[in-house]
Amino acid sequence: MESTPEKILSDILIGVAGAHVTGSDIVIIKSIILDSRRVMPGSLFVALRGTQTDGHQYIGTATELGATAILCEELPEKISDNVTYIQVPDSAEAMGLIAAAFYDHPSQKITLVGVTGTNGKTSVATFLFQLFRALGYRCGLISTVQNQIEDEVIPSTHTTPDAVALNHLLAQMQRNKCSHVFMEVSSHAVAQHRITGLHFAGGIFTNITHDHLDFHKTFDNYIKAKKGFFDQLPKTAFALVNVDDRRGAVMVQNTKAKVETYSLQTLASFKGKIISDTLAGMHMEVNNQEVWFRVIGRFNAYNLLSVYGAAVLLGEKPESVLTELSNLKSPPGRFEQFHSADNIVGIVDYAHTPDALENVLETINHLRSGNEKVITVVGCGGNRDAEKRPKMAAIACKLSNRVILTSDNPRYEEPMDILEQMRKGVPPLDYKKTSVIEDRYEAINRAFEEANPEDIILIAGKGHENYQEIKGVKHHFDDKEVLLEAFAKRYS
Repeated sequence: MESTPEKILSDILIGVAGAHVTGSDIVIIKSIILDSRRVMPGSLFVALRGTQTDGHQYIGTATELGATAILCEELPEKISDNVTYIQVPDSAEAMGLIAAAFYDHPSQKITLVGVTGTNGKTSVATFLFQLFRALGYRCGLISTVQNQIEDEVIPSTHTTPDAVALNHLLAQMQRNKCSHVFMEVSSHAVAQHRITGLHFAGGIFTNITHDHLDFHKTFDNYIKAKKGFFDQLPKTAFALVNVDDRRGAVMVQNTKAKVETYSLQTLASFKGKIISDTLAGMHMEVNNQEVWFRVIGRFNAYNLLSVYGAAVLLGEKPESVLTELSNLKSPPGRFEQFHSADNIVGIVDYAHTPDALENVLETINHLRSGNEKVITVVGCGGNRDAEKRPKMAAIACKLSNRVILTSDNPRYEEPMDILEQMRKGVPPLDYKKTSVIEDRYEAINRAFEEANPEDIILIAGKGHENYQEIKGVKHHFDDKEVLLEAFAKRYS
């Protein structure tokens, strides 16, 4: 059974700059809580300013439920004598430092590697997890798809959990004797200080394109958030960047870490070249060594190069790394292929940004023999970056023979409003080959009804997700299940 840590407040405040304490700092803290409804005696309640609500509104509730201490940016009007208040300039930043101290700095006792970028984070983190397990290490994974301690799967709700949940998870991994942990680092996580207080052995940059502008507001802010991860790396760490992305150099211009590079196009620490790429696999040259990989596509060539580079920088032998990498398969929902009895190829991919969709469709077009149709089923999520909606439709039309625009996770928006915005990106010459079918189940089935043997159907946007979020409710929906059901129907 997992033991609950207990700490004296003054011990976990060490290193928190600008903290002003009202009350006793020698009280015992048994938990750090962000949701005031979960507060109990011994809790330190953190008043966070979020995008939807301000935790300062719930300080009174936390006090009534017996909170021992309150972390806040503004003191409440009414101060309770039996509660300690810690006033700080930034609650989120302080919480990261406090959470790390509360759990005894687990990231300092393991080799933690973070992966950031718009596309490829999940694949790179998962490949690293699989690789280091194959090399004989006990490993942890923190990703969009799932969190994992060896074979134990822990459901994932965010790309990067909040600082308390993250340190708790890292402490679990350390207790389970994990020597290496690989995690996705989202731009939100950097901006919201979820990784503040963590010690990274290395950071990897994949690429950057437009995404999450609903949160960051401008592309410059988004770039700064990604760059913020590398700014935080210690000088003992490595910073491995894709120099084929023109912003790779920007990411590391202020880092203290040792900068290393990977590339398919220019001189780099880790240089790759694609010799051949087919639906069966990819033949590459990596630092003058020829290797056959099971995964395919130029985007995966970059992913594999970054994984190879990181493993070598962590002290592994290049030959052993390449041998194990050649056996790896793509993570769930990342260019995941299914073949029907009459050779229709169904591909499920998480591509939900213009760049990711273009990469996947260009890969498909590169691999096809030329006679088969490419049918793309794609939508865009609600309450997210609306700028990309017409761009996604335009890319799908440009690189597909047939396009079906459909609902993704509409969240609190009306699906047809999203689809109307997507439709604005369809060029007039492509109207005839484009349909709008709001119901995703019907859209996927329509694609299979229209497909002939050898055709390739791409179902894009949701990948590994097994739900569709509508009006705040997650309904079960799995693109893979619908695809396989469509295959079965075809031959029943």
